[in-house]
Amino acid sequence: MAPSPAVLVLLSLLSCGVTQDTESHPPPPPPPRGCGPSVEPWYQVLCDLESVWGVVLETVACGGALTALLLALVLANRLRFLPEPERRSGVGPLVLLLAGTVGLFGLSFAFLVGRGEALCVVRRGLWGPLFALCFSCLLAQALRLRRLAVGKRSPSGGSLTGLAVGLSLVQSLISAEWLVLTVLREGHAACDYLPLDFTLACGYALGLLLVAAGMSLGVVLCGGGGDGGGGGGGRSEMVRRRWRCNAVWLFLSCLASLLLWAAWLGFYLYNDLVATSPLHRGRPDWDEPALAVALVMEGWALLLFHAIPEAHLCLRQEPQCSAASSQDFYDTPNQSSSQLQDQGYEDDERQAQRSPFADNQAFSVEEHSAAVRSGGYHNGLAGPRQGLAFRSHVYQPTEMALLMNSGSIPTAPPNLTGRQLW
Repeated sequence: MAPSPAVLVLLSLLSCGVTQDTESHPPPPPPPRGCGPSVEPWYQVLCDLESVWGVVLETVACGGALTALLLALVLANRLRFLPEPERRSGVGPLVLLLAGTVGLFGLSFAFLVGRGEALCVVRRGLWGPLFALCFSCLLAQALRLRRLAVGKRSPSGGSLTGLAVGLSLVQSLISAEWLVLTVLREGHAACDYLPLDFTLACGYALGLLLVAAGMSLGVVLCGGGGDGGGGGGGRSEMVRRRWRCNAVWLFLSCLASLLLWAAWLGFYLYNDLVATSPLHRGRPDWDEPALAVALVMEGWALLLFHAIPEAHLCLRQEPQCSAASSQDFYDTPNQSSSQLQDQGYEDDERQAQRSPFADNQAFSVEEHSAAVRSGGYHNGLAGPRQGLAFRSHVYQPTEMALLMNSGSIPTAPPNLTGRQLW
């Protein structure tokens, strides 16, 4: 039985509809190598092994965050072993800086993935405050080193930490106001903002960085000019050198941050000029990954040039001079004064036992002068004897020797010392 013409027409219409649906809705492209089929396209840059830069940047950011966390734990564990208040005062701003560095590494992931309202709010709301937190910690450290370099007392760690938090809250208010004005009041999308507005909203954080760089440079160049009422000259000079070393690392950190900020600002604003040029349509697709790279580089610059050297200088044990090395200059190089006194008394006692004391024993000024020049006394029986530290140059027999010998107490010539001894 031949099919009816109506059935054939219906089948042909169905086949044409299926063909049009497949042409209008093509199947999604296969996921890149390294990503599963359930991964959203926005997050495929984090697992794409064909374009390796996303995976490398993610690994570097994770390594920096782990380094900052480990360093903060070491500082918190060794804090009780720091007796000096000058060193303890720098731990608070340093731990706060490490927290801000971890935030910078975490914010870089928001710039790696695709755009979205929530992600754009996070980008605009955390970029400026995190940088302001890190730069305010640098400013607090510069203020601390400036006072220590001139011999003054450093503020406490809690005061410096509170100062850094207060300075960073100003940038948080600026970013929050910018979001409220553009998103809630004017009704713009969170991702719809101009790069120039984004950079101007971070101007306060850049000002903090410039002030910190200027103060640290002042400590490096002329920080130890004042006396400050310190102790000895050598000790104060060593302390000033130590604080200048800290200031050098702080200035290097500020200088590296300034160079990075100049690079990403020029790069970001140049992309805006390219986007508004009549020869190009739309913004380039590599400006947001460039901001992620800037975040990771800034975090590692703060770690390498400030956090790690400051932690090393803070936890380093100062060399302590031992009391044994500082001998009295009256002592002989081989024997102490107490040993010499004991030896002298034993010689006197031994001499008294060997021979009774003679009243007419000869004692002349010439013999005494020769004994003083040679460093020992010469008696006829015991031979030369070393000079006793802290004893008079006049020969004085001990009372014990006189009692054992049952002799009369001799008298020295009055013209020898200018006074009557007995």
